[in-house]
Amino acid sequence: MRRFLLITLLVALLPGCRPKAKRVVGLVPKGVNHIFWQTVHAGGIKAAREFGFELERNAPTLEIDSSRQIEIVESMINRRLAGIVLAPVDKRALVGVVERAAREGIPVSIFDSGIDTDQRISYVATDNLEAGRMAARRMGEILGGKGKVGIVGFMAGSASTMEREQGFQDETRRLFPGIEIVALQFGMADRAKAMAVTENMLTAHPDLAGLFADNESSSIGAVQALKSRNNRAAKLVAFDASEQLIADLRAGWIDSIVVQNPFRMGYEATRAVGSKLAGKTPPEKVDSGEALVRREDLEKPEIRALLFPDIQSYLR
Repeated sequence: MRRFLLITLLVALLPGCRPKAKRVVGLVPKGVNHIFWQTVHAGGIKAAREFGFELERNAPTLEIDSSRQIEIVESMINRRLAGIVLAPVDKRALVGVVERAAREGIPVSIFDSGIDTDQRISYVATDNLEAGRMAARRMGEILGGKGKVGIVGFMAGSASTMEREQGFQDETRRLFPGIEIVALQFGMADRAKAMAVTENMLTAHPDLAGLFADNESSSIGAVQALKSRNNRAAKLVAFDASEQLIADLRAGWIDSIVVQNPFRMGYEATRAVGSKLAGKTPPEKVDSGEALVRREDLEKPEIRALLFPDIQSYLR
């Protein structure tokens, strides 16, 4: 019996007889709390299952914390993960770690927000310039092409939201010279901060006709500021969907919401790493899509599928 056990142990220790460890790919979004990032995670899990690797998610507590995100990516490189799927908090601050990963043979797929390096295998994101232009066209329509408008942004240095702001401003100036953009202030991923800067705009400009909030936390803060003043005169075009924002759209506090497709974003970005590990060349760039949702659109099947994807079957 002892001899049998010894032989079994020796066989198990032989290199060819050890069970092959499952490869691990890191998913590093900007944050974890918002439903947007949870939906990204679900899409990533779907792709990971298809390619047979594990997906390990880690992200900063604060969506503006580039230093913490750098630490997370550094740790994944040091542990020799098979690949990294990253939404950079800052387009410049994360360049060093992404280029280090590339030098060490770890493929990095970038999603949601751009980065100032070409040392990535793929970039999956909303066309943020077009999303900003879409919001501007809606604002011009509901204001009749005239009035004062404020922008509640995310933070300076975030490529995705900077592009939305640029698209909104450029399209407004091109199509609606009667609209004056009077302020651009940042909520810094903090709903209370976004509410405060919105209240400042409303105080400074009592005749403010419209607001564009270019991300989820800014949208929530902006609508809370309007509610606190019972202000239904200023029209809000929001960005990103959550249960609360959809409820506020139904109730008329929000005119419309520009929405992304975070499930597809997470899926395609993770799939790019899977393709690379399988010896294939992933697409250099993927537009994950954007859409404008008005209250009357909420019951359309294609909009419901976009707003309410089944993420729990992946996250459980």
